[in-house]
Amino acid sequence: MKRCALVVALLGCAHFAVGQERTSDIGGGMTPSLTPVTWERLVNAADEPENWLMYSGTLDSKRFSGLDQIHNRNVSRLELKWAYQIPQLDRAETTPLVVDGVMFITEAPSNVVAVDATTGRQFWRYNHELPDDLRVCCGRNNRGVAILGETLYMSTLDAHLVAIDARSGNLVWNREVADHAAGYSKTAAPLVVKDKVVTGIAGGEYGIRGFLDSYNAASGELEWRTHTIPGPDHPDNQTWAGDSWRTGGSPTWITGAYDPDLDLVYWGTGNPGPDWNGDVRMGDNLYADSALALDGDTGEMQWYFQFTPHDMHDWDAIQVPILADLQMDGGIRKVMMWANRNAFYYTLDRETGEFLVGEPFARQTWAERLDATGRPIRRPGTDPSVEGAVVSPAVGGGTNWFSPSFSPRTELFYVQAHDSEARFFIRDDTYEEGQIFLGGGSSGTEPTDKTTSAIRAIDPRTGDIRWEFEIQPRSTAGVLSTAGDLVFSGSVDGYFFALDAVSGQELWHIAVGSRVHAAPMSFAVDGKQYVTIAAGNVVYTFGLPD
Repeated sequence: MKRCALVVALLGCAHFAVGQERTSDIGGGMTPSLTPVTWERLVNAADEPENWLMYSGTLDSKRFSGLDQIHNRNVSRLELKWAYQIPQLDRAETTPLVVDGVMFITEAPSNVVAVDATTGRQFWRYNHELPDDLRVCCGRNNRGVAILGETLYMSTLDAHLVAIDARSGNLVWNREVADHAAGYSKTAAPLVVKDKVVTGIAGGEYGIRGFLDSYNAASGELEWRTHTIPGPDHPDNQTWAGDSWRTGGSPTWITGAYDPDLDLVYWGTGNPGPDWNGDVRMGDNLYADSALALDGDTGEMQWYFQFTPHDMHDWDAIQVPILADLQMDGGIRKVMMWANRNAFYYTLDRETGEFLVGEPFARQTWAERLDATGRPIRRPGTDPSVEGAVVSPAVGGGTNWFSPSFSPRTELFYVQAHDSEARFFIRDDTYEEGQIFLGGGSSGTEPTDKTTSAIRAIDPRTGDIRWEFEIQPRSTAGVLSTAGDLVFSGSVDGYFFALDAVSGQELWHIAVGSRVHAAPMSFAVDGKQYVTIAAGNVVYTFGLPD
C-alpha cells in the first residue's frame, strides 16, 4: 500500500483478551445474553454507539460510529485483541452485528456464528445446507444479518430468507424467495423496517427479473413485492423493446436505507440484462441502474432516479444510499448521497428524487456532462462494439458495492474510488434459464500500476473532492468514519489502516495478511471501544492497550 513504510508483524502486536463471558445458564446450556432489539432501538441506533445493530450501523446507512475513545491522537496505539478463523476458505465480505457484547458473524457461503465480542469465543453456529446446483456469478458470499427482537434474519445463496434464534442459533423459519435453478441468489444483509424484513435479490447476469421483497418478521409471510422492471400493464414497460423486460435483470443485491419520518425505503438496482448488448433491449430500461424510493408499508414506488439509462457497461447502481440532512441553498435539505459505479457522484432530494448535485469523482469518458435533471449526455463512440470500445470507467466502475461513509462531524462523504478504463465488446447471446446471459464482455487496457485507486473525501453540497488517499493496487474495501475523526478502510494487499477524517493523513496501519474485501465496524463493551474488520477468511478485532 502506498505510503506504508513499515510492515507490522501481526503476531508481534497481538494481545488476546480473556474477559467475562456474556452468557446466562438457560436449560442447562450456555447461551449469549442480550436485550431484545426493538424497532425503537433500531430507529435510535445512533444513540447507542456501543452496539452495531444493522449492516450499515444505522437506518440512514451513514456507516458512522459515534464512539470517540479511539481518536486521531491515539489510533497509532491500536493492537490486535482477538481473531476469529472462518472455516470456509471463501473471501469474507461480512459486516458483523454487535448486540450487548455479542457479535454475529456471517460466513461464506451461508452460515452465521455468535461469538463473545471481547474474546471471539464461539457461542453457537448455524449452517445453512445448500444445493449442489447453485448459479452464482461473483462468489459464494454473505455480507451480514439483520436483527429484530431476539431473531436474526439472513439471506442465503440458494435464494432463501431464514430466521434464526439469536440466543440459541436454532432455525425459526425458512422461506424460499425465488428459484435458485433459474439464476436467483441472495448475498446481502436484509434491512428491518418496523415489523418487516426488506430483502433484495441477486442474479442479474442470469436474465432474472429483479424485485425487492418485504416479509413479516414473525411469520415469514410475504407482505409485498415490488418488481424493478415494470410489467406490460405499466407505461414504463415501454422502455424495454418487445419482451426483453422478462429477462432484463435489474437486481437489488446490496442493502438499502430507510427514513422513518418519510416512511420510505431506498434501494439501488443493478444493470439491465444482457449486460453489454443493448441492441436487444432498446430504450431506457427502467428501473435498472436506479435509486428507488418505496413506501415502507406497501412497497408502492414514490419516485425513482435513473443514473445510467440504457446501461451497456454493467454499471450497477447497487451502491449503499446514505441519508442526511444538510444545509443547502439557504435551508435544510433532506438528501441522499450516492457515488455511482458510472463514476459520477450525486446528491438527490430524498423526499422527491430531485437532482441537486452531479460531478465526476473518478475518471470517466462516456458522458459529456449531466443535464439539469441529472440525465447523462453520452459521448459518441463509447458503446460496446464487435471491435471493442475503450471507455472509462472499467467494468468495475468508479466504485462498486463496497460501503461508503458519511461523517456528520466533517460533513464529508468518503468512498473508495478507481480511475481505470476497459475495452467493451458486444456479441449475440441467447437466453437460457439458469445460464449466464451477458451479450458481450470487457478487457482491461492498462497495467494495474497505471491506474489510480484512492479513498476520496467528497463535499456533498458541491461534489468537490476535498482530499484523496491513494492505494495501490485497487482496493475493494468499505469505509467507516467515527466521532474520533477517523476513517478506517483496507487494501487488496492485506493492510488495515486509519486516516485523519479531516485531512486524509495516514495515522496507523497493520498487515492483516490477506485481502480486505469487507467494511469495518466499531462497538464498545464495558466502556472499551473496538474496531472490527474481516480480511481473507479471518475476522480481526482491534482496541487500545489495556
